[in-house]
Amino acid sequence: MSGPHKQEAGRKPQGRPRTGSRIAAVQALFQAEQAQVSPETVIDEFVRHRLGDLPGADGFEDGRVPVAHVPLFTQIVRIATRQQDTIDPLLAEALAEDWPLARLDPVLRALLRAGAAELCMPDGPPARVVINEYLDVAHGFFDGEEPRMANGVLDRLARQLRPAEFAAAT
Repeated sequence: MSGPHKQEAGRKPQGRPRTGSRIAAVQALFQAEQAQVSPETVIDEFVRHRLGDLPGADGFEDGRVPVAHVPLFTQIVRIATRQQDTIDPLLAEALAEDWPLARLDPVLRALLRAGAAELCMPDGPPARVVINEYLDVAHGFFDGEEPRMANGVLDRLARQLRPAEFAAAT
């Protein structure tokens, strides 16, 4: 990935498998969209070739995710793609009017879809955990305003999808 995306090479794995799952899900969703391949094909490729440590490797070389919880990765990618017809309109509504979903950087679009997929999970983690996790992931991919935009969009979406979690805090 070029352009505004940070390079992950040389970064040491943090030992956070659920975070690794989210990073891998964003990469997989990006790849599925760009290559126009099925999500199952991408899931299979990631599980077989891109998740887990390589001997002698120290991090995220060549898009590899050294530590990932495979069931969560798979669940995020499947929900994001199977429910994309529901998720995309929700994201479009949460975005500023002058920023249609199609105009977004494709990695940011993949990140928002992954975050939305987790927010749609009835048994998923609390909304604030999801938002914070994807904010961390966004900072791993972007240096600019994209993390702030992702945070705002996912917060608006979480308040819509899980209002009970926010009602108690006000």
